[in-house]
Amino acid sequence: MDRFAETKKAGILGIVGNIFLLIIKGTIGFITNSQAMIADAANSASDIFASLMTFIGNKIASEPQDTTHNFGHGKAEYIFSLFISISMIILSCKLLYDSASSLILGSELKFSWFLVIICIITIIVKICLYLYTNKLSKKYNNILLEANKKDHRNDCIVTTFTLISVLLSLANIYWFDGIVGIGISVFICFTGFKIFIESFNVLMDISVDRKTIDLILDIVHNYKEIEKVDDIYSTPVGYQYVIFITIYVDGNMSTFDSHNLADSLEKDVSKLENVYKTIVHVNPI
Repeated sequence: MDRFAETKKAGILGIVGNIFLLIIKGTIGFITNSQAMIADAANSASDIFASLMTFIGNKIASEPQDTTHNFGHGKAEYIFSLFISISMIILSCKLLYDSASSLILGSELKFSWFLVIICIITIIVKICLYLYTNKLSKKYNNILLEANKKDHRNDCIVTTFTLISVLLSLANIYWFDGIVGIGISVFICFTGFKIFIESFNVLMDISVDRKTIDLILDIVHNYKEIEKVDDIYSTPVGYQYVIFITIYVDGNMSTFDSHNLADSLEKDVSKLENVYKTIVHVNPI
C-alpha cells in the first residue's frame, strides 16, 4: 500500500474514532457538568475536522503532475494542515474562555463512574490510533500524518489529566477541573501554532535543510569534470523539494558531454529521499 493510500486509511480511522469519542464525551460531559470533559469533547470535534482535512488534503496531494501543476499537487498537504492548525487555535481560545469562567465563577463537577470509564476508553482508543499513525509517520514523511500523530498523543495526555480531575472530585476538589480545562486549551493552542509555523514555512517556499545541501555537494564533488558549483536553490513541492544547481565545466567540453554530465548529476541528486526533481544548469568556465 503506497504513501497516499496509507494516509487515506489513517484519515478514515481518525474520523470514525473521533466521532465515537465526541458523542460519548460530549454527552457525559454536559450531564456531569465537567468542564475538562467538555473541553476534551470539543478537542475530539477538532480532531474530526483534522482527520477530514487529512483525508481531503491527501486526496488532492496524491494527484499526479499535469499541465497546470507541473510539479504535482504536494503542497495541498500543507494547505490543509494550515486549516487544521487555525481551527485548533480558534477552538483553544473558546475553551480557554469557558474554562477560566468556570474556574472564576465556580462550577461543581458531578462525579460519575461513567466519566472514569469514558476517560479510560478514550485513552485506549487514542493510544491505538497514535501507535498506528506513528508507524506510518516514520515510514512516510507526511505533515498530515505527523499532525494527526501529535493530536492522538496529545489526547492521551489531555484525557489522563481529565481522569485525574474526575477522581479528585471524589474528595470535593473541584477547582482542578477548571485548571485542566485551561491546560487543555493552552496545549491545543501550542500544538496548533507549531503545525501552523511548519505549514507556513513550506507554503512560503522555505529552502531545503543544510544536511540535504551537504549531501548534494558530496554528490557533485564526485564528478571530477565539475570545476565549480555556483548556486544551489530549492523550492518545496509538498514533502519534497525541486533542486536547482548551477555548475561550471571546462569551456572546451562539448555540448553533448556537458548535457550528459548534467543528466547524470540530476539522476544522482534525485535519488535523495526528499528530492522530487533536480534541474542542473551548465556554464563554461
